[in-house]
Parts: sequence; structure tokens; C-alpha cells
Amino acid sequence: MFRILSSDDAVKLIRNGDCICVNSFVGIENPVELHEALYRRFHSFGEPNNLTLISSAGFGVWDENRNAEGYIREGAVKKLICGHFGAMLSTKKIVMEDRFEAYNLPLGCISHAIRAQAGGLPGALSKVGLDIFVDPRREGPGINRLSKDASLCKLVQVDGEEFLYYQLPPINVALIKGTAADRFGNVSFDDMYMSGDALSICQAAKANHGLVIVQVDRLVTTPSRPRNTIIPGCLVDVLVVTEPETRPVAFKALTGSFEIPYEEWKGWQEMIDELSQAKSKSNPAYNTIGRRAARELREDDIVNIGIGIPETVAKYARKNNLLDKITLTVESGGIGGFPASGTVFGAMIGAASVYDMANQFDLYDSGGLNICFMGAFEVDRFGNANSHRGPDAFSGIGGFANITANTPTVIFCLTFNTHGLLIERKKDEVTILQNGVIPKFVSNVRSVSFSADRAIKNGQRVLYVTERCVFELCPSGLCLKEVYPGVDMEKDVLSLLPFPVQLHPDLKRS
Repeated sequence: MFRILSSDDAVKLIRNGDCICVNSFVGIENPVELHEALYRRFHSFGEPNNLTLISSAGFGVWDENRNAEGYIREGAVKKLICGHFGAMLSTKKIVMEDRFEAYNLPLGCISHAIRAQAGGLPGALSKVGLDIFVDPRREGPGINRLSKDASLCKLVQVDGEEFLYYQLPPINVALIKGTAADRFGNVSFDDMYMSGDALSICQAAKANHGLVIVQVDRLVTTPSRPRNTIIPGCLVDVLVVTEPETRPVAFKALTGSFEIPYEEWKGWQEMIDELSQAKSKSNPAYNTIGRRAARELREDDIVNIGIGIPETVAKYARKNNLLDKITLTVESGGIGGFPASGTVFGAMIGAASVYDMANQFDLYDSGGLNICFMGAFEVDRFGNANSHRGPDAFSGIGGFANITANTPTVIFCLTFNTHGLLIERKKDEVTILQNGVIPKFVSNVRSVSFSADRAIKNGQRVLYVTERCVFELCPSGLCLKEVYPGVDMEKDVLSLLPFPVQLHPDLKRS
């Protein structure tokens, strides 16, 4: 039978050395009050300590002084395993300082490993991650010099085929945020943007004879409809009732609590972008990339569009009258709406369905997408892409590896160089006014997020769309496929590459 406790009393049940799994997605749906109660207890008493923290998509609220940032920074954590660190502003810096063990695994592989524990299995097999940084034959998942746990990702063979075996430490504490709990302890997520891994995390904690703590906005007397219950009361040990987070009215569009017709998506998107710091000034280079990349879309495509430059693809899909004829998806579980960005990345406007995150990655891992549009820090002569680790920054792989591993058509959207790039586009002609000082095309990427060799073996079609030209992945590496009108192929492309590039047999000007 569950108990109703204050957040401070609830975290007293967490012991030194516990392995805590948090349900959240980058910056949304974090159990903030539970994290801050943990910080208050650790700051005052030095415990719980020696903790292991796991989260598929990472946890943070884009504020280095809130949520888990304080107790991680002050030393409560010995090991951190996350798919993405983007919203963890303090943590993503100090993981590089060797203060504690820190590991980065593909988001979907963590989600599937949690689900495996929920079913009484020690781990999950996947082909996602082969030949990229997480593969133990390359770097492995450790981020810093302390991170040498070889059990998290192993290369194995089953029936003569190679797989990676992802195994997490046994989860014995679940920290979850839900909307409401009824008198039986059943938890619904009605006002939430997603449910993420919530059910699997709770089942995994109970499979390991552990503790489930759920933060909710309210208690209700009427039992939830069975299909609306995400976490059944029999799995809940503690409920913590907190004041609901104050959200702008526009954010209600992300809860799925009312229908949003396609014609209204754009208006809601603009309001949400303004509030979530996602609104950016029009950039001629980005727009040129988005316009060209959008030409690869086909009616009835199932699509994933990454954040950053790839988001311009949706703008041109709308202009091409295709946006309502394709199905957009987001890693957190949304299908059939329009992905939000900025601080609410992971939520969706007008979603047709929002299901558990592990199910979304079943779709991605099996090649269920038709096409995806991804960003990249850098691309090398072989066609490998690095999208998770910059020279002075570490964001993590997130869902990128799962999305790109088996999708038939992969489109990378990136500028040819950066930091100072200026272009002008008049009608269909592009003029390079000034090149950036940092090249994006390099002889060898710093770390491999996407393996060109494996993509060729898989028969995937891969394009690298820039503001001046398009490359295609060929068996020999990058091939120059298109040079835009107004661009001088020798001066603006070939002379700036640090390696020779093959000219595609069908080389043309767009």
C-alpha cells in the first residue's frame, strides 16, 4: 500500500549507494521537487551519497541551480548514465573534470535496457551502436578518464551475428513525475507532454525489490479510466503531492488535452517558440539547407527531424504543401503532430499518439522511419559524422544513433563551415560572401556518431546537404553530387576541403 509523504520525508527512504532511475526527457517532465529535496538532504546531512543515476534522455531544467544539478555538483553521485546531457547545464561541464564516472549510451538502448530489467532480464541486445564511439572496439561509452565500466556495453555474437549488449546496474529507486493519483494510487499522465519510460522504470525497480516514488500535481477521488493509468497503484510505494508547475497557456497545446487541427499548428508553434527560447532569426544558410533537404520528402513518409538546422526542413515542407501529408515523430513517443523545440523539446503539437518511449525506439531500430534529417558537428572524408562531441562541448548522442542506424534515407543538414559564414541567396543563386573560420568537413571526425561503413553495408542512402553543395555517401566515401547555381565549384568547395573528393557521375547544379 502506498504512502503519501512530503518530498523531504520521501527522499529519506533513499539509501547511500542506491541506483536511481529518473523518468524525464531532456528538459521536460522532471520530478523537480524530488530532486530538490534530495539536494536539501545531501547539502544538510551528506546523504544519500555514492549514488548511481540513470536516465534515457537525461534530466535537467536548463538551470544549473535547479533540479539535480546541485547534488551532482556537490558530490552525491558516483556514476551517471545518460543518453543526453543538453539540459543539464552544470553537469555536462563537470563530467569532463573527472569528478565521477559518467557514461553516454544511445538513448533508445538505455530505454530498451530499462525495459529488459522490467522483464527480469539483465540487458538488451541491439545492433545500434556498432562501429560508432560506444562500440568497445572504438572508445566505449565512458566520457572521462574515471569511466571504465566495461559491463555497460559489450560486443557479443548470437547465431554468428554481431550485437552490442547493453546492461545497466540494477535499478532500485524510481523517481517519476505524473499528473494525478486516484485513491488507489493509480497514476495518470493527463497533463504531461509524454510518459517516457515511466512504467518500465517502475517495473524494473519492483523487479529489483526497490522503491517507487511518484511526484504528482494532485490527488483525485474518481478512479482513473484503466486505459489512462500509466502506473498502476500496486507499483507505487510513495506519492508526493506538489503544487503544479506554472506553465504558459500556450504550453497546454503540448498536453494533447484538446484537438489542434493542422491549420492551427503554425500559430501554436510560433507562440511556443517565443516562450521556449526556440525562436531564431532567419538565416540564409540554414534556409538554403532546409529548402534543399525538404525536396527529399515524399508523401506518406514517416519522418524524424532533428533539432537545430534540420528544423528548417519542416518550414519548407509546409511551403511545399507536404507537411500535412507526412507523419512526424519525436523520440519521446509522439507521432503525427509537430515537434516543439527549445526548452520543451520532446513535446508535440497536435500529436495523434503518444506512447512509451521504448515503443518509439522499436519503430526506429527496425527501420520504421522512411527518412530522417540530422545535424552534425563535423563530417569526414569517409562520410562518418560526429554529432555528439565538440572540441569544448559535450551534449551526448541522444536518440541520434537509433534514428540513423536503420532509416533507409539519412539526410545530414550542416553548413560547409561555421563561425563567420555569410551567404546571400537571390532566387536560386547562392553567393558565398564570407567563409567561416571553422571547417565542418575534416579528414577524420573527433568521435564517430554515425558510421559510413555500416550505412553502406546496410544499403542506406545518405546525403550531406550544405548551403552551397550536396555530398552523397558512396562506397569510396564522400562524393560531390550537386553544386548550387552561383557557387564556384573549385573556389567555394573543392579548394576548401582538406581531402580530395570524388565527383559523382550525376554531378549537377541544383
